[in-house]
Amino acid sequence: MATTATKFRCLNAPPLRQATRHLISASSARPFATEATSSEPAPKRRPTYFKDGLNSVPSFSEFVGLKEEPISSEDALELRTAMVGPAGRKKQITRLPEWLKTPIPSNSNYKQIKKDLRGLNLHTVCEEAKCPNISDCWGGSDKSAATATIMLMGDTCTRGCRFCSVKTSKTPLPLDPHEPEHTAEALARWGLGYVVLTSVDRDDLADGGARHFTETIMKIKQKKPDILVEALTGDFAGDLEMVGMVARSGLDVYAHNMETVEGLTPFVRDRKAKYRRSLEVLSAAKKAVPTLITKTSIMLGLGEKEDELWQTLKDLREADVDVVTFGQYMRPTKRHMKVEEYVKPEAFEMWRQRALDLGFLYCASGPLVRSSYKAGESFIENVLKKRKGSVTILGDEVTGQAKATV
Repeated sequence: MATTATKFRCLNAPPLRQATRHLISASSARPFATEATSSEPAPKRRPTYFKDGLNSVPSFSEFVGLKEEPISSEDALELRTAMVGPAGRKKQITRLPEWLKTPIPSNSNYKQIKKDLRGLNLHTVCEEAKCPNISDCWGGSDKSAATATIMLMGDTCTRGCRFCSVKTSKTPLPLDPHEPEHTAEALARWGLGYVVLTSVDRDDLADGGARHFTETIMKIKQKKPDILVEALTGDFAGDLEMVGMVARSGLDVYAHNMETVEGLTPFVRDRKAKYRRSLEVLSAAKKAVPTLITKTSIMLGLGEKEDELWQTLKDLREADVDVVTFGQYMRPTKRHMKVEEYVKPEAFEMWRQRALDLGFLYCASGPLVRSSYKAGESFIENVLKKRKGSVTILGDEVTGQAKATV
């Protein structure tokens, strides 16, 4: 019995190292009646950051006691450069000018429009082409002020222009037969007064997608007859009968982009696109429906010359084109052609005035102007209503914009 109790005590005894530690701690207890320090840990201090030091000191202008002088217009328009890259392989780049920087989209209308698009499996050129105006066009004060350019026939193009970031493939997916209905439903839900439809080029289709375009426009007009529709089409491989079909579908504005001057067309656009063919498309649309407003867009900063731009404007007037827009070419990725020049706002204003002097109905011109530009659409909308006798147009000679009086 004693042997068993001894074994039990040995088995349940603490390990030797633990017992030794316990004895040492017990012997190190304070034998005197002095006040012991608190054993509670000190409160943990918040770590400091570099920004704390920056925020705690005055700015340089306050330190030297000088007032900050306003930036002159010359300094604001000055292009700035920077050296980037690893050591030994640095290269100089031109930073984006201040007049080309736009805010990050965060408006509630922007989020709602994007949600509606994804829910109906629709695409927009605003997203696919990385348009810098998306925060402005999608983020209006209300839905009626917002603008979205719907891209039909998928998000993959059969052509590969050197300025465009839309995906390309020789064999894109088949057309969605429900897309015309979905598009009409989305536009009726938004309650827009003016809408722009565009598309990728579909050279894999016999009609280039003209019938799909026509069906979509007719569906929109059926659901909402008072909506104004602009169609920004391709050249349908030069088939002018298809151009006439779309022009007679009930749309209000027929747009086809020249993109650049004749001399740069082979280097900027896909080899299937031709300068003269684009002029024929715009002319054919006007002949099919003489009351139709025709529209085109030109990018600046690709290396074009002044005399070439003059000739392009004259060619457009000969084709009876009503509206032209000028915008700055902005390189979407490093795989695309580089920017030859950042054109200053004063030059855009000069070309706007020259276009109006040649007889164009309207010209939107500015660094951030794109073909589907909200200000231009507002003006065209007012022109169309004026023709119906509902508004009067008051031109603004200074800005080239327009104000409508009901």
